[in-house]
Amino acid sequence: MTIAIVGAGLGGLALARVLHVHGQDAVVYERESSRHARGQGGMLDIHSGQRALQEAGLIDQFHEIARGEGQDMRLLEPDGTLLLQEDTPDDAPLDRPEVDRADLRDLLLDSLPEDTVRWGHRFASADNGRLHFADGSSATYDLLVGADGAYSRVRALLTDARPAHIGQNIVEVGIPDVDRTHPDLAAMVGRGNYWVLGDGLSLAAQRNGDGRVRIGLSFYNTSEDWFATSGIPFDDPAAARARLIELLPGWDPRFTALIAACDDTVVPRSITTLPVGLTWPSRPDVTLLGDAAHLMAPVGEGANMALLDGALLALALTAHPDDLPTAVAAYEREMFERTSAAARMSAALQEVLMSPDAARRMSAFFQPG
Repeated sequence: MTIAIVGAGLGGLALARVLHVHGQDAVVYERESSRHARGQGGMLDIHSGQRALQEAGLIDQFHEIARGEGQDMRLLEPDGTLLLQEDTPDDAPLDRPEVDRADLRDLLLDSLPEDTVRWGHRFASADNGRLHFADGSSATYDLLVGADGAYSRVRALLTDARPAHIGQNIVEVGIPDVDRTHPDLAAMVGRGNYWVLGDGLSLAAQRNGDGRVRIGLSFYNTSEDWFATSGIPFDDPAAARARLIELLPGWDPRFTALIAACDDTVVPRSITTLPVGLTWPSRPDVTLLGDAAHLMAPVGEGANMALLDGALLALALTAHPDDLPTAVAAYEREMFERTSAAARMSAALQEVLMSPDAARRMSAFFQPG
């Protein structure tokens, strides 16, 4: 059985690794030229996804790179009112540790035979058991797995569903080496996540493992073309920071100081999701995992679901080694139910974040009763 995985993200690599643990080979085709071709983003909160790392035989190595202190959280209102502070004891269990996405990806990559990932292979199309790549090359498969993210090209083989904008636009900025360059701001943010929630706006600052504080400014109830009308000059980082501060009228000066201290990395991100509860008629030769299957609001579930997808698809395939239709259908039944529940929860949290009293509602969410 030839298993072809399109996309070397966390889900695709988890699939390849768990298959490898069970003696089954797979090939991962990745459009990027190497593992270092681009940055992999910030920290991830890994909770349910730890089961996938156990199935992959990597849980001990994961604990070595995970940051338990990343579970710390501070939640404030724009006027500086502190609503919630959770500091993680040093001996606390690693229930929801933070880990650098690049470190987790490297852990998975390093656990695979060297020739498993074929870099520089941009998927173009597939038909009759053959993959076609943008450079004109091709490869055969018995099962094609689309692990190619939010704008998956493999998805079109199964469904016409496409991601839709959800009324949220994020501008990402950051402060490098924050302990040395801005120790006062480092102390304010703390060791984990620092949230300021206002009416239609939020600031999420997150301590990364490399000493950088990664900051996301979210603008809710905004249109897909909001960046074009926002007045943020993305080609002029200093002016962009000044404009972002203008868009936070009345916010405590400590918060605007975070923006003023950022470097010249200013990245716009438009947030989209797939329909909650998306399914498709099962095919024995094609399936999807991760964001390709169930892109959801970015509130901490996506990476966990992708890791689980990869591990559980691998287990289904090894449980039915000579019966692809049964293996794929069993995986999809479980995946649809599990990820639909996660997507509904994510959508509910997204609705809270977009509400006028987001800070108080989120405080109540984390402190029920």
